[in-house]
Amino acid sequence: MRTRTYRWALIAGCIGLVSVPLQAQVFVVGEKTATADISTDFTPTNLSLPTDRMTERGRRELVRNLEAEQGFAHRSLPRGSGVTLHANGTLSPNPEEYRRMVYQKGEAAAPGDRVVITAMEIKGDRIILDLNGGPYAKHRFLSHIQLNDNPVVAAPAEQPTGARVTLVFAGFVPEISAPEVKALLVPVIDFGVKSSEQAYADTLPSKLRDAISAHEVLVGMNHRMVLAALGAPDSKLREQQSGDPNGARYEEWIYGHVPQTVRFVRFVGDRVTVVEIAVLGKPVEIHDKDEMGGSRDPADTREIAMGDKKPDGQGTAAAPSLRLPGEAAPANSQGNVQYPKDNRPVPPPPGSSSDPSVGTSSDPSSPSADGPKAGRPSITSGRLPGPAPYPTNLR
Repeated sequence: MRTRTYRWALIAGCIGLVSVPLQAQVFVVGEKTATADISTDFTPTNLSLPTDRMTERGRRELVRNLEAEQGFAHRSLPRGSGVTLHANGTLSPNPEEYRRMVYQKGEAAAPGDRVVITAMEIKGDRIILDLNGGPYAKHRFLSHIQLNDNPVVAAPAEQPTGARVTLVFAGFVPEISAPEVKALLVPVIDFGVKSSEQAYADTLPSKLRDAISAHEVLVGMNHRMVLAALGAPDSKLREQQSGDPNGARYEEWIYGHVPQTVRFVRFVGDRVTVVEIAVLGKPVEIHDKDEMGGSRDPADTREIAMGDKKPDGQGTAAAPSLRLPGEAAPANSQGNVQYPKDNRPVPPPPGSSSDPSVGTSSDPSSPSADGPKAGRPSITSGRLPGPAPYPTNLR
């Protein structure tokens, strides 16, 4: 009854019949509610570092081994460039400020998301790592050029969604290797997590395993190899070859966005046939020849034996038997079935000189020189007596 009265009072208040004060519940999502699930647990690393300054050769090796390396985020990474990790030390900002940064700037990667080192710089006492494109959009001067009344030559870059992590050392950057940098970044990024694609890559030949580790796509790879090397594509296209409606269809996977390196991987069936690599300011690099060199997925290799022949060429397999394994053959075994020989004489063909039914005997039943006996068909006529013809004059 109370519920019904409240409902009529609410309707009356809406149409202006009765002035009834309405109460409403408002849920406000604030910073504490939005960042309640963000983990800020931190355990510093303890890695012995070299004491020598980094040389030019060490810098080149570090850039070559770390750029385009993929890992998994250990914590929520905020957009922007405010995360600083001290080698074997603390992470700044503090947990409360870290949550506020994620709330205000947005999340570049959630825990467990794949991140890629798209750019890095070494200067002074720090190594600056840009993840998933970095926090700043690449400036394009063509976006400021306009021809007559046409729009700009190049559209402005999209809003950046990446992050930047700065690894700071005490005094200077030592002569450190790529595995040591990865070990120092474990509180933020884990490069040692093995996904299903990485576990699959370990089963491949060394050439394919090295190409997947370097995030390279070779002509001849299948879909699973490309996923292990580059992950899921940013976009896909499905077309027909040469515009022929009856031609084979191909699928093209696209990785990257301008101004980053863009890769076009074309599949026909389950195999890569063309790889195009477009780098800003350079001609497009096209690979359309088989680069596998005989290296294939072990699952794609199958041996087919004809009949009972063994694949290893050791002869034919034993014939099937109803005997149990290890059971000896009976003593009276005859082996193969022997069919009896037919010793009966073969009768001569009809009409030949050796046919006993042909001759000049005095038997009245035998044919004479004048012709065959009446009532007996001739052996040379080729016709046998048949039934009488059916009468056609019956009414």
